[in-house]
Amino acid sequence: MDVKRVKDYLYWLYYQYQLVTCSYVLEPWEQSMFHTITVTVLAMVVYTAYVFVPIHVRLALEFFSQIFGPRAESAV
Repeated sequence: MDVKRVKDYLYWLYYQYQLVTCSYVLEPWEQSMFHTITVTVLAMVVYTAYVFVPIHVRLALEFFSQIFGPRAESAV
C-alpha cells in the first residue's frame, strides 16, 4: 500500500468527520474539548456494548428456547 494514499484517505476521513459534526467552525480549544467528549462517549458506548450485549443475547436465547424449545413427540 502506498503510504501517501493511506495518509490522504485518513485526512479525508477526518475532514468528513469535521464536516458532519461542524467542528471545523470551533476554536482550537473548543475542538479539543469536543473531540475529547466525543471520544469518551464513543469509548463508553463500545465498552457497554462489549460487556452487556452478550449477556442480554444469552438471556434472550434462554428465554426463547424455553418458549420454542423441543416439544414432546406425540405417540404414534
